[in-house]
Amino acid sequence: MAAGGLAGLLPAQTQLEYALLDADTPQEKENLVYQYLKKMDGRERDLTVPELGGDLQWLNTEGPISLHKDLCGKVVVLDFFTYCCINCLHLLPDLHALEHQYSDKDGLIIVGVHSAKFPNEKVLDNIKSAILRYDIAHPVVNDADATLWHELEVSCWPTLVILGPRGNMLFSLVGEGHREKLFLFTSITLKFYKERGQIKDNNIGVKLYRDSLPPSPLLFPGKVTVDKSGERLVIADTGHHRILVTQKNGQILHTIGGPNSGRRDGRFSEAAFNSPQGIAIKNDVIYVADTENHLIRKIDLELEMVSTVAGIGIQGIDKEGGAKGEEQPISSPWDVIFGNSISGTQEDDVLWIAMAGTHQVWALMLEGGKLPKGSDLKKGVCLRFAGSGNEENRNNAYPHKAGFAQPSGLSLASEEPWNCLFVADSESSTVRTISLKDGAVKHLVGGERDPLNLFAFGDVDGAGINAKLQHPLGVTWDKKRKLLYVADSYNHKIKVVDPKMKNCATLAGTGEASNVIGSSFTQSTFNEPGGLCVEESGRLMYVADTNNHQIKVLDLETKILSMLPILNPETCDVPDNLPVQKDKTPCLPKLPKSAPNVQLPSLTVAPGETIQFLLKLTLPPDSKLNEEAPNSWFITAEDNTWLLQGQCLSGEIKDVSCQTVIPFQLPRSCLSAEGILAVKACLYYCSKGSSACMMKGISFSQPLQIASTNQSSLTQVELIHTFSTN
Repeated sequence: MAAGGLAGLLPAQTQLEYALLDADTPQEKENLVYQYLKKMDGRERDLTVPELGGDLQWLNTEGPISLHKDLCGKVVVLDFFTYCCINCLHLLPDLHALEHQYSDKDGLIIVGVHSAKFPNEKVLDNIKSAILRYDIAHPVVNDADATLWHELEVSCWPTLVILGPRGNMLFSLVGEGHREKLFLFTSITLKFYKERGQIKDNNIGVKLYRDSLPPSPLLFPGKVTVDKSGERLVIADTGHHRILVTQKNGQILHTIGGPNSGRRDGRFSEAAFNSPQGIAIKNDVIYVADTENHLIRKIDLELEMVSTVAGIGIQGIDKEGGAKGEEQPISSPWDVIFGNSISGTQEDDVLWIAMAGTHQVWALMLEGGKLPKGSDLKKGVCLRFAGSGNEENRNNAYPHKAGFAQPSGLSLASEEPWNCLFVADSESSTVRTISLKDGAVKHLVGGERDPLNLFAFGDVDGAGINAKLQHPLGVTWDKKRKLLYVADSYNHKIKVVDPKMKNCATLAGTGEASNVIGSSFTQSTFNEPGGLCVEESGRLMYVADTNNHQIKVLDLETKILSMLPILNPETCDVPDNLPVQKDKTPCLPKLPKSAPNVQLPSLTVAPGETIQFLLKLTLPPDSKLNEEAPNSWFITAEDNTWLLQGQCLSGEIKDVSCQTVIPFQLPRSCLSAEGILAVKACLYYCSKGSSACMMKGISFSQPLQIASTNQSSLTQVELIHTFSTN
């Protein structure tokens, strides 16, 4: 190809850009682009893109795609992106709209060229998760070594390159916000080459990764929070575009929005969100960072209504704010937390917002009040509090002169000597503080001193600048221990920071992206955890383990880690004050007479306590589970039916290679000091190489001694059995 990569386009395209500024009508603009294409197409030598290496990994396709063979006769839009980049995410709606208007039959194909910033983003499984999370429906190639990026001399994310049907480079668009030009350049290019008979209408083998996945109760949960009582959790089920409110045992109380994206206020059944992230709850009111709708939403649990309190539903570019919330454009809010103004009379009269899209921290005034270094503000006003809007790691005594880089998580320590907001600043891989006395922005851990270096990441425990993080997305303050916990997302760890000494150390996770519930925090694993919270008592921490589609529970006293089961309200939603009705009890399978009955040691528990039964079943050698059959677990209590009040009594067993977690919460008012639970399982499995399929069962009998004093909030009981061959 001609030397210089994208620089070879610069002289001619710059001329075109200036001419377009002077054009008054759409027809004039189209003519200018048409004439430009005649000039580019008539060049003695095309500016061509080199072939992508045959060994690169492709997603959303049936196999590798050749730019010069498979895409010959197509207008191709190459999207150079990295999935952590907020600007790249802002471009996706434009690409979705373009795909909606023109298909491969029309001659257009979009190819995502993933060129990673962070090492974690080079891993194919992590790119797969991002493709699902952001609903990318076009082919994506993992250019992990940035080969094509360097060949074309691409310099920043995102960059679009539009190719003609010979792989000839025609246009480049750098950064976000070029929707009008993207549509103009693409439509005229298709028209120009169709007139010359060079566009082919063949299908490209697109095979969406999302179509191969089983359903899951949660999909990429981004954030989790807990109410003051510790009894209710709020989960941003981001991939399902909904908010869940659950009991602490995982039983769903409210489902708000989902499963499809949208933008609607109203009753819970009709409300719609688009990839919600941060959530904050106080009493019966929840505020939501509705990220891809660029809105802040309010959920009233008592009225069961959703309303909009900030944003206009399209991405804003205003970096100052100051208008009434619902009239103020905002950009990709990623987290929210309650706080206090410095002059207000009411507690929690400010909602702090991590405004990732403009690299700032904003405030929504829930009541009239005053912010540090600010003037009096009226109720409902939404405005910038800290951050210039430049993407930087810049600390400054003046909040408006400081710079953030995609702030994605917030936590508040209102007590002295802290009195600050903690900010997970993802793209600078730092945690920063904002003083709530004077607005000063300071460094806590991670990154480095050069405010323009956003590549100072790693996985190093240490103090201050010597500690290294990789794209942290969440922070939470532990009032009891005066410690800060960090979701170090791309290191797949939870870290703990002592803000007094600025020490940062690994609390949980091995650094491997997987899903292991180990015998200790440091033997357990996560996959890009995005958010976390600690209950008021300081006992339990909840982690949104985003790419594992789970909420993990860390007991900070016993150091036991478990998974929060999400119990479906359709099968489990029985009001606490009603006995289980016989006609509502699900039809349970009958175990074969040969099923063994394992007697377990008696367990001392307290009213309201949660028991987690950890069921681990092993099949005979050379056997496999019949996944089409109704493999299930169920709970009975023949002479103690009062124990079953409000419980989920059955569930599926989908995979015997990992343990099945069965939650059970004792009623808060117990009718007897003892009782017996039976946990049963029914499996269907086949011998490999044989058409014979067997049904086997097992029953575990668990005697309970119910004490009046609280033992612990969570008890785990292992249920282990190996089925024999006969």
